[in-house]
Amino acid sequence: MNEPVTAPKKASVLQVFRAVLWSFIGIRKKSGYEDDVARIKPVQVIVAGLVVAAVFVASLVMLVRFLTAK
Repeated sequence: MNEPVTAPKKASVLQVFRAVLWSFIGIRKKSGYEDDVARIKPVQVIVAGLVVAAVFVASLVMLVRFLTAK
């Protein structure tokens, strides 16, 4: 009758980065979003977002340097 409510499992690092990468692309199913909201903490999203953004900017800088090298 009264089943205990269990908290959702915490998200792994891979799941957090996958969610952040999907958000960079802008494509996400509603069910996937709801699952992420239940599992991922805001601090995890912020840290993963900063890491992904830094890697993205560094790769753009390296690409420009490669293309403009003599």
